[in-house]
Amino acid sequence: MIEYLDALILGVVEGLTEFLPVSSTAHLIISEYLLKLPASNFLNFLTIFIQLGAIAAVPLLYFKRLTSSIAIYRFVTISFIPAVILGLAFDDLLEAMFQGYYFIAFSWIIGGIILVNIDFWMRNTISSCQDVSQQSYAQAIKIGFYQCLAMIPGVSRSGATIVGARLTGLSHQAAIEYSFLLGIPTILGACAKKILDYRADIPQFIDSDHLPILLTSFIVSFIVAIFTIRFMVSIVSKYGFKYFGYYRILAGILLVITLWLNK
Repeated sequence: MIEYLDALILGVVEGLTEFLPVSSTAHLIISEYLLKLPASNFLNFLTIFIQLGAIAAVPLLYFKRLTSSIAIYRFVTISFIPAVILGLAFDDLLEAMFQGYYFIAFSWIIGGIILVNIDFWMRNTISSCQDVSQQSYAQAIKIGFYQCLAMIPGVSRSGATIVGARLTGLSHQAAIEYSFLLGIPTILGACAKKILDYRADIPQFIDSDHLPILLTSFIVSFIVAIFTIRFMVSIVSKYGFKYFGYYRILAGILLVITLWLNK
């Protein structure tokens, strides 16, 4: 049985990592491993609520942006299309092919190296787009395909989207903002698919024993995500992405050491 403390910890982890380029899914998997939570349908359903809590922070913080231009919705829709097509076709296959704690560690390290160097690689490149509503449709579709890399466990959705946006010409600020906005349909779509998968179990998941735990995880994730989004925008504006890269590399190395010691 998952306790309130477990739900609180997982909510904090999701809220802290969903919008940082460090892979929230990988952090949840490792947290469940460290908490010794047995695999169950309810744990998977709890993850849905945690993710919904985090993404709910974006419309709140970016309400003015979401109501400022209809162009944003066109670009987000275009970027979302690859995730729908490739997600339905290959998501389960990729999860089966690339799984295990060691693969997560490998993904963390490789992704970290990319984040440490992305600003250096782009140092002589002039960003062609300073505002997400001014990008081209070609840029939007390219970013959508970059986001699909996150179907591989350990690859951060926000990280793949941000790196893809930078490589296609968006500025630091625009890349981060677009990653947040694109997360709304992507996470909602993924959660909707998972809810359908567990629709037969929903009545027992929302009974008096389970619903308070679900709501706890949602609220905690939502509150922590609000502060995390503000933190990320501030850090990247000053220092770029390198410190998130250093974190990923360190986390990957520590995970390998932990797994080796627990053999």
